[in-house]
Amino acid sequence: MPKLTLGFISAYNERVEPLMNGTVKAEGIEIIPTYSHPAETFWRQLKFGEFEVAEMSMSSFLIAKSQGADMVALPVFPSRRLFQTELSYHLDSGIAKPEDLAGKRLGVAEYQQTAALWIRGILEHDFGVSQYKIHWYMERSEEMSHGGATGFKPPAGISFQRIAPNKSLVSTLIENELDVAHVASPFVLQANTLDRSSRIVGKNDWSKIRPLFPDRMAEGARFYKQHGFLPVNHAYIIRGDIYRKYPWAAFNLYSGFVKAKALAREKLLERIPSALFFGAEYLAMTRGMIGDDPFPYGVKANQAMLDTITGYSHEQGLTPRKMKPEELFAEATLEL
Repeated sequence: MPKLTLGFISAYNERVEPLMNGTVKAEGIEIIPTYSHPAETFWRQLKFGEFEVAEMSMSSFLIAKSQGADMVALPVFPSRRLFQTELSYHLDSGIAKPEDLAGKRLGVAEYQQTAALWIRGILEHDFGVSQYKIHWYMERSEEMSHGGATGFKPPAGISFQRIAPNKSLVSTLIENELDVAHVASPFVLQANTLDRSSRIVGKNDWSKIRPLFPDRMAEGARFYKQHGFLPVNHAYIIRGDIYRKYPWAAFNLYSGFVKAKALAREKLLERIPSALFFGAEYLAMTRGMIGDDPFPYGVKANQAMLDTITGYSHEQGLTPRKMKPEELFAEATLEL
């Protein structure tokens, strides 16, 4: 088998890191890693196709693929989050529960990003708040967004505005110019070239800001019991020219990702900070709520999730049809 060298761009992720740093190998493949913030990664790949293999926003991938983008996905989902629990609201907004968001101003980093896709779908299907009853505010500029690369236009009937360039999600929420915003994301306060929240934090303090879901674990248990999965954020894609020239690379990369995740799982207890005195007990609680593997890979193990996210994307007007797994993933991975 020939040795294939691939440029690979991704954010740091403990389930992927063994493959990125060479501890785990994908057979026949040498990886040249580049680390970057997810927002930057996706923009660079969607806009310029710089890398042979790239981490990719699931929502932006669905949109780009529906438009004929030359890329194919691997059913590798290294990050999952309860995006609705990352919403925070201002006490003066009159919000007390998720159902109160109808008629409110809600800010997201980017309208088409996966986090916003899940937030809209969950609010509508789980809490009865229509996406058309919320006033949506977007932080990123058109030029520096995923949508700038995919030709995003707000869907018909959506109340949509952009946050002023000299403000951010954080500053507008603190100053009560938004009622609720997606500001508890683990990425929102990391500096990068696309998001402003880390640089523009407002003049006031956080004393009037509260989480929409005060008990994140309870909401997680509710969601998992109802849906049977945790929402995915990103996947990995292979650029189309590479996939056609080296179709075997898809299965080999997938196998490498699986090995990397298994190694990370073996070392999970070692990574729990010593300051978390009951870290092992929290891990046991998590497994009791959502099973032994919160991050399943493969198409078969993710059928319910894929059906939901592709349905949300079409329902929200981001894709012209509900995409099918065989349109999205490398052929060799469809039965995995």
